[in-house]
Amino acid sequence: MWLTITIQAAIVLLCAVAGYIWLNRTLQQHAQQRTELEKRLEFSAQQLQQSQHEVEELRAGIIGVGQRVLQLDSALNQLSSQVSSALQELSDKQQALALSDPESKIYSRAMKMVQLGADLEEIMRECELPRAEAELLYNLHQAKK
Repeated sequence: MWLTITIQAAIVLLCAVAGYIWLNRTLQQHAQQRTELEKRLEFSAQQLQQSQHEVEELRAGIIGVGQRVLQLDSALNQLSSQVSSALQELSDKQQALALSDPESKIYSRAMKMVQLGADLEEIMRECELPRAEAELLYNLHQAKK
């Protein structure tokens, strides 16, 4: 009976030792896996922080570019307005000159007549120009043709 109790105690002790060894190995494996997961988590956190920093830099850059585009758009609108008003002013001055100078009308008419094929005598008669001026206009505009 002692022998049976001793054998049973030895078997229980052996099972306890085997269970302890198995449990110890399992705990070590879990500890290693936990350490690896913590390293991965730390690496991922660093990557996330770096990505957030890069996104913030890009955001700041985009805002700067947007502000510059708005400034350029405003400057372009001002320049366009200035050019438009300058062209209108020039057009007004040109019209005023054309209306105020009756001789320029005569010369314009004579040039058109030359372009349409009128002869020198007809230009002198219709525009009441002296022969020298009519010849000059006629020769100048005939050369252009």
